[in-house]
Amino acid sequence: MSDRVLAAIDSSQFSEGVCDYAAWAAKALDAPLAFIHVLDNRPQVSEPDLTGNLGLGTREHLLEKLSDVEEQHAKLARERGRLVLDDAKQRALKAGVEAPDTLQRNGTLVETLVEQEKSVRLLVVGKRGETAHQASGHIGSNLERVVREVHRPILMVPRTFTHPENVMMAFDGSKTARKGVEMLAKSPLFNGTTCHIVIVGAETAEHRSQLDWALSTLTSAGHTAEGAIRAGDVEETLRAYKEEHGIDMLVMGAYGHSRIRHLLVGSTTTAMLRKAQLPVLILR
Repeated sequence: MSDRVLAAIDSSQFSEGVCDYAAWAAKALDAPLAFIHVLDNRPQVSEPDLTGNLGLGTREHLLEKLSDVEEQHAKLARERGRLVLDDAKQRALKAGVEAPDTLQRNGTLVETLVEQEKSVRLLVVGKRGETAHQASGHIGSNLERVVREVHRPILMVPRTFTHPENVMMAFDGSKTARKGVEMLAKSPLFNGTTCHIVIVGAETAEHRSQLDWALSTLTSAGHTAEGAIRAGDVEETLRAYKEEHGIDMLVMGAYGHSRIRHLLVGSTTTAMLRKAQLPVLILR
C-alpha cells in the first residue's frame, strides 16, 4: 500500500497521541493509515558466565533454561505488541478512519522504518518511546536517527492530541525555506488552519519582500496566512510569538545532511524540539 500515513507505536504514554494525530493526518490527506509495532529481536537477557567449575551437563541445563526464558520473553512481547496494535486500530476506527492496517515487524525501529519509507507519505512518531526517560528533555536517540535516515515528512507528536488551528514556520528566505513554504502551501494537511510565517531579524525591505512572498504563496493556495518580522533572540522570539498566537503546531524544514545536523545538534531548532509540548512537522 503506497502513499500512506504510517504511525509507529509502542507501549509508551506517547502512543495515544501518535494514534490520534495519525488519524487526523490520514483523514486530512485522504490517505490510508497503518500502525506499525517493531519488536527488537536482539537478546534481552544477558547470558551468564557459565565458565569455571561448572560441569558440562550443568552448563547445558542452564543454557536450555536461558533459551526458554528468551523464548517466553519474545512470545510475551509479540502478544503485547498485538494488543497495542489492536487498541490503536480500534481508536482510529472510532476517529473515523476507514480500514486502518496493522503491521508487526522484528528488527530495530530505525532500520524497519527505513525499509517501509517507500510506501510512506507521512511518518508519525512520539517524542519519546517506551524505553526513554519520561522526565528527560532529551530527544531520544531513536528519533534522532529516524529524522536522519528516513527521507519522508515526519510528524513528532506529544502525548495528547490537540486539533491544529494555528501552525507556525520560522522563515529565513533561503532556498530551502522557500521550498518548505511551497510544501506547506500544497499540503491539504493544513486546510482550515491559519499558517503563521515568522522572520526573526531586522525590519528591512529584503525581509519584508521575503515575508510578502511567503504569505502570497500560502494565500494563493487557499490558506489563511499571517506573518511577522521580529528582532531578538531566535528561540525567545519564536517562543513569544507561539504563546501570543496560540500556536499548536510547529513546521520545520530538514533538507540534506547539513540541515539535519543543524536540526539535531545544538542550535535553536533542537532547543525548541526538546522544550516544545507541541507537535512538530519536519518537512523533507
